[in-house]
Amino acid sequence: MERIPFGVRQLDSIINGGAPVGSVVLLSGEAGAGSREFMHTSALINGLQQVDEERHDLYYGDLSADAVAPEEVHYISFTASESQLVDEMRLAMSDEVVDKGSQAVEFHDLSERYFHISPVPRDWYASETASITDLRARHEREDLLGTLGMVLNEVAANNLVVIDSLSDLVSAMGEEIDWSDISSLVQGIQKAAHQWGGLILLHINHETLSSVRHGQLVDASHGTMEFAWESGGSSRARTLVVRQFRGVLSQIEDEDIVQFETELGEAGFDISDVRKIR
Repeated sequence: MERIPFGVRQLDSIINGGAPVGSVVLLSGEAGAGSREFMHTSALINGLQQVDEERHDLYYGDLSADAVAPEEVHYISFTASESQLVDEMRLAMSDEVVDKGSQAVEFHDLSERYFHISPVPRDWYASETASITDLRARHEREDLLGTLGMVLNEVAANNLVVIDSLSDLVSAMGEEIDWSDISSLVQGIQKAAHQWGGLILLHINHETLSSVRHGQLVDASHGTMEFAWESGGSSRARTLVVRQFRGVLSQIEDEDIVQFETELGEAGFDISDVRKIR
């Protein structure tokens, strides 16, 4: 089966090049434990492969024989603009990787739709002055999830798509969005991903969910990667556990690996060590 690389070198090398095409992967993590850096790395390294193969080889290396690079890279954010995201990426990755890789990433900023019915002042999230019509529409129902669905229909086929973040949808729950909408959305994305044939990364901070709701998202995804802090003595380490992943977890289990210790470097998120069953 063809694979789409995550863009995380050591992980891709262990799982024969990446995720099976048509996969929906939940990136679930504690704050600061590496889940955001993982999706930034995935977007930028795959973008770098499209615009500068020499630098891609330097920071990542050759693709596996079974791996096929995504045709395009798309990054969907509910609350942040392209410039905000690029500045955030610079905090954990070299300017060279960010500058080059981001050239091939198409950013989709849904923040105006997200904040439109909130009490947040319009000039905080939109550059243009609101008209009387806009002010009146501010109190009308806005279909944020429908907009997301339209964007996915347009860009997901054969591509890498990062959705940042389901936590924002959880925060927006209320009159406009309820939990069943979010759960159904993930289930629908999983069903459509088989036809799209690309790779969808869904980010969630699991600290914002109950264990039952988190379990529903896990069940609705093809794969789940959990990012956490582990303490040992006076130091802490970021760790990654592949909780479930159809077509991938069996390869990791064959190596008796139970979790990965991770690190952040010039090329972003990577694996520094693996912990095996003793």
